[in-house]
Amino acid sequence: MGASVTAGLQMAVARPCIPACQRLLGSRASLPSFSRALSTQSGFASCRNTASAGPFLSLHQKRFAVRAMSQSSAQGLPIDLRGKRAFIAGVADDNGYGWAIAKSLAAAGAEILVGTWVPALNIFETSLRRGKFDESRKLPDGSLMEITKVYPLDAVFDSPEDVPDDVKANKRYAGSSNWTVKEVAETVKNDFGTIDILVHSLANGPEVKNPLLETSRKGYLAAVSASSYSFISLLQHFLPIMNPGGATISLTYIASERTIPGYGGGMSSAKAALESDTRVLAYEAGRKGKIRVNTISAGPLGSRAAKAIGFIEKMIEYSYGNAPLQKELLADEVGNTAAFLASPLASAITGSTIYVDNGLNTMGLALDSPTLST
Repeated sequence: MGASVTAGLQMAVARPCIPACQRLLGSRASLPSFSRALSTQSGFASCRNTASAGPFLSLHQKRFAVRAMSQSSAQGLPIDLRGKRAFIAGVADDNGYGWAIAKSLAAAGAEILVGTWVPALNIFETSLRRGKFDESRKLPDGSLMEITKVYPLDAVFDSPEDVPDDVKANKRYAGSSNWTVKEVAETVKNDFGTIDILVHSLANGPEVKNPLLETSRKGYLAAVSASSYSFISLLQHFLPIMNPGGATISLTYIASERTIPGYGGGMSSAKAALESDTRVLAYEAGRKGKIRVNTISAGPLGSRAAKAIGFIEKMIEYSYGNAPLQKELLADEVGNTAAFLASPLASAITGSTIYVDNGLNTMGLALDSPTLST
């Protein structure tokens, strides 16, 4: 896979010293299971004297070996998702975080399925078919990302019984079927049996430009339904077909915990709910299906969806001027983080909010504030 995904993931690996392990355990009979738990495919390294093996060993027993694995090493720590299948909900174009996550998962070897909002389905599939996305489909090795199947999806509706008559009669939904969450999960099961990775890249607030004090109950609940409960619904219906050890990833925003004037209509509340649900679902899905649940708090990106907010360019400029890392945030950086979280390298990470925003979340003072220049 490409260096852009794996760069920086090389590290030193500590390996046990066989004689020291034998003395610690007291016999060779105890060694096999212990050594299997600590060793890797390349076996044990040679022993060296050291004074840092732990307080329960004598000075002569404090031994361990370190084998450095350089970035040029053929072994390394690659993000390997070969044989895994991912369903990414919320991909409708080639310039958002959902698309970037799909690319990174594909670059790591995963098979890609996507769920596209029904009214955008025709344009998306036509653009794919005509090669309009070919340039942005390019992976680090020069190949093109392959999307095995595109499913129509409207995650606001759990089952056909929830769809109101006006939506059923809407011309934008004509020609599509089986697009509620329950139906999509059933169709994926019939088509492929199981999945390993579930990505929630969905958000919508019809009154996002309204201050919270001017947001209607209907608008507020619509934001929560589309942006946070949709994740619960997806996991609820896909969990039965997820392989144990799988992972789910959603996308959140710093407005969940900091006031972002202009990001209204209940969207800040929806993101806060999503992060809280991430922690609860990590417990429930972890215990029920051995599934990990994490969310990525991504910095601002000038995607088509984000431009609906109306001030996204100003947020990007603000981030550049005030974040500890003064650089443009790339969608691929969020995608690569998602690939890591979906991989065995993150096997002990669950219930977490991972910030990918050049460090902006750590700042408590706007460096470009006019008050600092007076």
